[in-house]
Amino acid sequence: MLTKHRAAYGATLWKRCLKLTLLASFLFYRLSAQNPPRPEIDISRFIQDLFPIPTEDSNYEDLYESLFQLYANPVDLNRVTKDELASMFILTNNQIESLLAYRQQMGSFISLYQLQSVPDFDLPTIYRLLPFVTIEPTQMTLKESLKNPTQHFLMFRSGKILETQKGFSSTDTSSSSSTRYAGKPLNGYLRYRNARTGVYSFGLSIEKDAGEQLWNWQPRKQIFGPDFTSFHAQIQNRGKLKNLIIGDFQMQAGQGLVMAAGFSLGKGSEVIRTTYRSTLGLRPYTSVLEANFFRGIAATYSVSKNIQVTGFYSGTRRDASPDDTSAEGNLSTISSLLISGYHRTPAERDKHNIISEKNVGLHGLYKLPSQRGQVGITMLNTHYSAFLLKKDVAYNRFEFRGKHNLVIGVHADYQWQNFHFFGEGARSQSGGLGGIAGLIAGLGKAFDFTLLLRHYDEDFHTFYGNAVSESTRPINESGTYWGLRYSPNRRWQFSTYYDSFRFPWLKYQINAPSSGYDLYFHILWKPNKRFNAYALFHEKNKPHNLTTGKPQIYPVVESVRKSAVINIEYDVPLRFSIRTRLQGGEFRYKDSDASKGLAMAQDVTWKYKRFEFSARLAYFATDNYDSRQYVYEKDMLYAFSLPAYYDTGTRHYLMTRFTVTKHMKIWLRWAQTRYKDLEKISSGLNEINGSKRSELKMQVMYQF
Repeated sequence: MLTKHRAAYGATLWKRCLKLTLLASFLFYRLSAQNPPRPEIDISRFIQDLFPIPTEDSNYEDLYESLFQLYANPVDLNRVTKDELASMFILTNNQIESLLAYRQQMGSFISLYQLQSVPDFDLPTIYRLLPFVTIEPTQMTLKESLKNPTQHFLMFRSGKILETQKGFSSTDTSSSSSTRYAGKPLNGYLRYRNARTGVYSFGLSIEKDAGEQLWNWQPRKQIFGPDFTSFHAQIQNRGKLKNLIIGDFQMQAGQGLVMAAGFSLGKGSEVIRTTYRSTLGLRPYTSVLEANFFRGIAATYSVSKNIQVTGFYSGTRRDASPDDTSAEGNLSTISSLLISGYHRTPAERDKHNIISEKNVGLHGLYKLPSQRGQVGITMLNTHYSAFLLKKDVAYNRFEFRGKHNLVIGVHADYQWQNFHFFGEGARSQSGGLGGIAGLIAGLGKAFDFTLLLRHYDEDFHTFYGNAVSESTRPINESGTYWGLRYSPNRRWQFSTYYDSFRFPWLKYQINAPSSGYDLYFHILWKPNKRFNAYALFHEKNKPHNLTTGKPQIYPVVESVRKSAVINIEYDVPLRFSIRTRLQGGEFRYKDSDASKGLAMAQDVTWKYKRFEFSARLAYFATDNYDSRQYVYEKDMLYAFSLPAYYDTGTRHYLMTRFTVTKHMKIWLRWAQTRYKDLEKISSGLNEINGSKRSELKMQVMYQF
């Protein structure tokens, strides 16, 4: 029966392929352009579609950077791999297999119009895919590529909070605290990039946060003037040398138990594809987050057609909280590694890059000759110049302590018919084990299903791992996740997932072994390519310490967070778009009153020749900070905005982009939040006296 089905499928594929090849050839000779215009994309909107209910635990800024790099460096359809296609979160498992089968049987693509002939593809899917793919007619030499970059620009951005924050005010002699920020309230960001997709990349990023000194030259601590500086030089696909990077980089291999490139997708509206992590290998580090990257040299070498080996060495400096120093004044013990990246006060600057971290990594990948799967082994050896010893409390009992950690993992995935199996197991130097295994199945044309099992020991230590988990790190957790998507036709889509998790040992603010669950429903209606609407419901039941009263040991009780969203959008490409969003939710402890919150936002974007104008008007009302509402905002290129709405008030912003010439663009953005009941905003040195907070930003980009 299966053989007959494959034969029928093959015959149908060949007929459709032949028809479209003839059509594409006709278009190639009769039209001046063989590919459709490459559409612009709003990355913030793309992320909102993936994760419509954001949380403060997820690293959306790095997700934004990763997705924008996919857009800025579209993959070549004639060389793209299965993992690269999966990393876009656009195609289903069946669609990926169909595209690869089409390419294998028909040969190289000659036009993007051929996507219309790939089985299981429809126009909405093709429109979503077009910004991320291209067709390179020939393989360019490095010399030719340097003369024809696909990305070459210089960009500068700066901004400030218009109201005076306490850290920038004069010292109050009546106050017990005399600390103030050392720098000016302006922040600054400079970025340069020169790259050709699949051939080379050079990049430089410089950042200074508000309150930090403009210049602080300490090369021994890897501080080169501004607060943070990042550089990379990369060459790709030079014979057997597939990748070479000098400078800052990340590595993504397997399911993220050992190395996850700092790029982690949580649970969201894409209930199927986010369970699988693609093995993308080395990539330049282009973000300005000041942690979770390597600095040194890395290379990937193709030993044979099916075997690749990647090795790297990294020597970088890390922020840390000192715990003890030796008699000679050298740092001997640290209590924690810091990732905030702020160095505004003397206390923060004293922790800036005070310890060294050295990493040696190795990854071997064997791809099955059948192209149905792959097997890989990953090793990461990390050494610190000081002893890491966390605070002596019960929940830290199994945390890492020492200077040295070795993590070794094995990962594999295999495609059998419409079933994709994948998994990874790893062991850290402590003896702790971590494991994750799952499958994605296409159950006919209408149903997709995924199942994911995970377990991470209490003493499983991985510093650069970021596998799927309820916690921010894969440690002290077991869980089962399943997701189901039903698409009866092109207009409707129903998605749901259920995730149950258990913490065998204590956690921060959870004083006992505990368990919980996460439930999600999502309905999407898209009657045409211009209009879409979705509604969703999300409930998370999670243990938490009950902090009311002052007992010696806080009791652990259930906490429940519920959220609901209705989002309606109408978009006329290259002209205007309108988006209306209503979201609300509640947070409560078991047997306690709920804290409720509501937010309503109206967005408008209008485009006219050289101008693009965007605006938002939002209203929010929450009982307290527990029921805060996170709402995405459209921001400048390479900028990401996700403020928390709390108390009662309004939020609005105005942003314009002006194309001065074909080489230069300018952005201006003003945003303001007004609170009804607050007399002071924020706390500490970020405190503002008053009930409003305003921000002004400007960005200039020159494309060579």
